[in-house]
Formats: sequence, C-alpha cells, structure tokens
Amino acid sequence: MKIFKFGGASVQDVDHIKHVARIIEQYKDEKLLIVVSAMGKTTNALEKVAEAFYEGRKDDALRLFSEIKKQHITIAKYLLVLTFNDCIARMADLFTEIEWLLHDKPVREYNYYYDQIVSIGELLSTSIVSAYLNEVKIDNAWIDVRDILRTDNHFREAIVDWEYTSKTAETLMLPLFDQHPILLTQGFIGCTSDNESTTLGREGSDFSAAIFANIFNAENLTIWKDVEGVMNADPKIFPEAVYISHLNYEEVIEMAYYGAQVIHPKTIKPLQNKNIPLHVKCFLDTALPGTVIDNQKPASLPPVIILKSNQALLSLQTHDFSFIEEEPIRRLYKIFNKKKIKPNLILTGAIGLQIVVDDIPEKIEAFGAEASETFELNVTKGFHLLTIRHYNDEALEKYLSGKRKFLVQQDQTTLQALYY
Repeated sequence: MKIFKFGGASVQDVDHIKHVARIIEQYKDEKLLIVVSAMGKTTNALEKVAEAFYEGRKDDALRLFSEIKKQHITIAKYLLVLTFNDCIARMADLFTEIEWLLHDKPVREYNYYYDQIVSIGELLSTSIVSAYLNEVKIDNAWIDVRDILRTDNHFREAIVDWEYTSKTAETLMLPLFDQHPILLTQGFIGCTSDNESTTLGREGSDFSAAIFANIFNAENLTIWKDVEGVMNADPKIFPEAVYISHLNYEEVIEMAYYGAQVIHPKTIKPLQNKNIPLHVKCFLDTALPGTVIDNQKPASLPPVIILKSNQALLSLQTHDFSFIEEEPIRRLYKIFNKKKIKPNLILTGAIGLQIVVDDIPEKIEAFGAEASETFELNVTKGFHLLTIRHYNDEALEKYLSGKRKFLVQQDQTTLQALYY
C-alpha cells in the first residue's frame, strides 16, 4: 500500500482538482490511501466563522459560512455531472452540522468550537474530490476519518489514541480495499469517544498520513507539494536556495526544530519508527524526482539556512544572584511548557540566562509575570536569528558578513547568530 497526501494548494480550485485526478490516474491499479486537506484558504475562512460565532456575532458567522458553502457548491457544479447529486447530499449533511451549531450560543471554551467548525473543511474537500474521481472512472471509497482516528479531548492539539485507531483502521478500512483500489479520507481531524470533532494541530494533515502509513506498514508516504522538493533555504527569502534530493529523518527533525518550513517532527516519528520512506514530490511537475527522506545518512548536504525574524531576547538573572542550577531551570521550563513558548536559542551563565523567542507580546508578558518570582527579566526586541547547519567558511562570510551580531552559539554542525 502507498499513502498519498495532497495539501490545500493541490485542491484549491477546479483545475487543481483535475490535476490531482491525473496524478492518481497513474497509480489507479495500485492500492492507495489518499489523505486530503481543506481547499485553499478554507481553513482560514472557517477560523473567521469560529471567531465570529464565539464573539456572539451570529449573523456574521452565518454569512461567512454561507460564502464557504457557495464556493464548494460552485466547484462541485463545475466538476460533477453523474455524481453531483450524491456529492451535494453529503455536503448538505455537513453544512447542517455547522449551521445547527451556529444557531446556538457558545457555552464552552473557544478551542472546542474551533475544532467543530474548522474540521468541516477537510470533509467538504474530500467529498468533492472523491466524487470527481468516481466521475472520471477512478474507483474510490470516501471515509469519514472521524469514524477511525480516535483522540482525546485536547481540542486544537488532540492526542491520538493509537491502540483504538489502529484496531479500527484495520477493522473498517482494510475490508474496503477488497471492493475499491483507492480509499480517500481527511487529514488534520479526528474525533473523541463522545463523537466531538478534534484537530491535530500544526501540519496535522501530514501527521494523519503518517499515522496511516505506520498502521498499515505502507511501502512509502508521498506528500505532494508545489515545490521541487525540500530546499536548503526558503527560496522566497534566499533566491539562491538549492534543492536537496535526499535527507534522513534526523536531519529533517533538526531542520524543523530550528524553524525550517519542512516536514513537522510529529510527522516524521511514525515513519521513522517503522522505517517508512517519505517522498516529497512536486505536484506541478510529477516528472521531477523530489526529495526522499529515510533512515540512510545523506552522502553530503549543502549549508542549510534558516532565518527567523521578529525575535525577542529575554535576559534573566536570579533575584539573589544564586547560581542557575537545577531548580531554577526546572521552573523555567515548566513556564515554557505552560505558556507554550519554544526557546529558539538558550545561553546559560552562572547567575543568568539569555533566551531567544518569537516576539509574541502576550506570551512574553505572561511569561514575565510567572518568571518574576524567581528571575529579574529584561526584554530586548527587534532581532533576527540566523541558523546555519553544515556551515562552512563561504556560508559564514556570505550570510553573516557585516551583520551586527549580538549573540553567537555554535557546535561542529550548527551555528546560530542573533543580530540586529
């Protein structure tokens, strides 16, 4: 079995959905499980619906949702003939789920309503894609992933119940492959034991695909993107960025840790655990080889350049000038975890620490309020943080020459520089 994942950009309109079908057509004789995201900017649009609802602006929420309905119905009209009625009937049921909710008043926390509303995006997109594949004689079965992927009720960052999900996937999905060569389902979403929709957090659709790859011991997972493959830098910032043909799991995790917009570590782990290769392929040009990510160490890598702007430096010192030892560090990381703050760089001294974080004022303010019990805090803003993995003299000269460097930290593989 192969697993394919198509992101929102791949199904953003009629032409892109047709192109998805042409890609799948090449593999229609193989056993495929396809995971699809919400169309284009649908998730962002649904977030606005959730915000309006939670703020008590019911009419705005219903109006915004009506626009999303119209967009999906219009795309279905342009794509479908024979399967149109069935698709519209399924989407009507999904629309009703949300409209019933929007006519109520919020009585629970925002994250709960976010998940109930935003999760509809993937269900709508897959309804249309599945219907179109059947329309063009690519036999497939649509599955509501909420019947399979069980999570806890940690809304917006739900934790997967692997045991239940594995058992249910094998029981409900495997028999369908005896009837259909292709199964199509949603990424990003799951469901609690109380039948409440949940979402899996950042890069949740990739994670969903990796979960199924792990459960079914897939031959490989292919993530289709609108780029040639994984690059050594963001080409929007660094036009000289080059394509990387091969990476291993550890390198991708390191790149993501330092802020590279590559595959999220939570997607990598289920694949790494069973040594399942991940292919990052170009949706726009399927002839390109893409990037292979597996357990084999790459022969060589170019310098990997990661730039994070809008950085804040938190300078902390103990009130009584005592040493920074185990207990103060433990308290500090407890606050980081509680406030969901990820340090991008940490330098530890005898009685103080310097910590670089993304400049999110409300998080820094909340951090300062709790840290003040142990530390004196000074915040300096307006920095950039440059990380260079596999650095060499040429890369250091090219990317750091002339910069007003404030902090530099390096080991044999990675250099980080904070500068104005």
